[in-house]
Amino acid sequence: MLGLLVALASPRVFADTIRLDELDVRKTSQDWGDPRKNQSVERHPLTIAGRHFEHGLGTHAESSLYIRPNGAEKFTAIVGLDDEVGSSVGSVEFSVIGDDKVLWTSGVMKTGQAAKEVSVSLTGVKTLLLQVGDADDGVSYDHADWADAQFTFTGTAPVTLDGPSSGPGVVLTPKPSAKPQINGAQIVGVRPGHPLLYKIAATGEEPITYSASHLPKGLQLDPATGRITGKLDKAGTYKVEVHAQNKLGSAKRNLQIDCGDTITLTPPMGWNSWNCFAGAVDDGKVRAAADAMVSSGLINHGWTYINIDDCWEGKRDAEGRIQPNEKFPDMKALADYVHSKGLKIGIYSSPGPKTCAGFEASWQHEDLDAQQYAAWGFDYLKYDWCSYDGVQDRSLPDLPRFKKPYEVMEAALGKVDRDIVFSLCQYGMGDVWKWGAEVGGNCWRTTGDINDKWSSMAGIGFNQAGHEKFAGPGHWNDPDMLVVGRLGWGQLRPTHLSPDEQYTHISLWSLLAAPLLIGCDMSQMDEFTVSLLSNDEVLAVSQDPLGKQAARIAKNGGLEVWVKDMADGSKAVGLFNRGDKPATVSVTAAELGLKGKLRVRDLWRQKDLGKFPDSFGSEIPRHGVILVQIKG
Repeated sequence: MLGLLVALASPRVFADTIRLDELDVRKTSQDWGDPRKNQSVERHPLTIAGRHFEHGLGTHAESSLYIRPNGAEKFTAIVGLDDEVGSSVGSVEFSVIGDDKVLWTSGVMKTGQAAKEVSVSLTGVKTLLLQVGDADDGVSYDHADWADAQFTFTGTAPVTLDGPSSGPGVVLTPKPSAKPQINGAQIVGVRPGHPLLYKIAATGEEPITYSASHLPKGLQLDPATGRITGKLDKAGTYKVEVHAQNKLGSAKRNLQIDCGDTITLTPPMGWNSWNCFAGAVDDGKVRAAADAMVSSGLINHGWTYINIDDCWEGKRDAEGRIQPNEKFPDMKALADYVHSKGLKIGIYSSPGPKTCAGFEASWQHEDLDAQQYAAWGFDYLKYDWCSYDGVQDRSLPDLPRFKKPYEVMEAALGKVDRDIVFSLCQYGMGDVWKWGAEVGGNCWRTTGDINDKWSSMAGIGFNQAGHEKFAGPGHWNDPDMLVVGRLGWGQLRPTHLSPDEQYTHISLWSLLAAPLLIGCDMSQMDEFTVSLLSNDEVLAVSQDPLGKQAARIAKNGGLEVWVKDMADGSKAVGLFNRGDKPATVSVTAAELGLKGKLRVRDLWRQKDLGKFPDSFGSEIPRHGVILVQIKG
């Protein structure tokens, strides 16, 4: 009887299970697509090497999901790459990490490879991380499945967590001096007989008076605004010295004007409407963007373009000429307004019958559209593949088929009497970086669309490694627009990138010599966002006249070193920590190809750090960077 009473007083405790798909997996951060419960990333049944699974998480490299185990005893799963990519082959590495210690890793797995079983004890683990890496070869076709994933627990069930936070943003960029300083590109290209508009970008207490020595015939300088306008009839290289003066002092700088066949001698810097307004863009918002570019002072740091993305298009007139819709009552007046601010203006179309948003595009009207853009006064064309899929000539091999629509529009742009930057937007198909310049591209998208998640920005930016040999003056790799500030594709909100991630974003894009196109509402920029976009020493990395794209020279897990050769013989160096904990990243003189002591300058803080015997290193926060200039 006593034994029975004891048994009743101490009931047996049974372990329970909960599937991963029963948790909030929306907190998964990943490079492409959205996390899917019980489906692959493209909404198909979970299938690994022909084996089907009813439950699990479909994700995409690089991805991470943080979980509080709450005393869970075990995690089990079956992992592999999903069959939905067909004959294409991705490669990933699955990892289960507990409190920064790797508990299990799959090794490199490829599409079609048999699934692997995971069984991990979670005893004592406070924070669990389910991670899928890209196996260091990019994220293409990396459709990764955590199938039949579940936890064994007693008591409180596990819960998913938001990723670590970096806290509030710290402004590193010093305030500009009240004395004049000339910023922006030191070299500009224009074609013979085409109009030039170049604004001398200068900071300092207003008013500032501008002047120039050796300005060639055909060009004029407005001393009150610093705008150089006019035309050059004769091809050649013109060396000009520009000056800015106020009551506190003066500044001078060399400016090279190359009149020939090549424009965009440095990567374009400007703004694009899509990431903030998407389909809600209109004439007033574009004018407000131009106003904000001036009132915020960004124009004084070299920012130039105000670009309208999709959703401006209306119908064609009786002659077939494209007309704007009711949101843009007078395109010529809008372009004139933007030019009156000392800025340039861009427009958008597609080589197919319809744009991405379903508006009238340029299919079989390329000459007319190029003529219309020039007549309105546009300086930039983003040309987006979209509906061309439905009209392309599939009898052609892939490469000629990818090139054809851009060759047609390039020929049309070549007939007008205006320089129009030609931006190819076709998401990297056919390795566009290898041939974009052949079809007249001044820049070309190398990736799909960016969003303001760490996994998207980092996955896109760091996967530009290897593309550097295809970039240079007049032709630039484009990893898509900037995602800092208030954006939201029609529903404005602050970026989801942490402050450290935003520093990484601007540093990496500057090192990559990528087009810098602001995606936020510039009328709502806070001090931190303005500081990100107005650091002249960082922007000088982007605008360096040598026109080299940085290369990745070292990678150790999530720690990377990227180096860009500069025109003055120095190196711009980005020390990056893609990991989730602070870590020290360093670089040696030998790796940089420099001799003697290393003289190091912190570009964000605009501060000399001193001389170092043979290497330089620093502790970097999670998802952070230190951007330095190093001289031998």
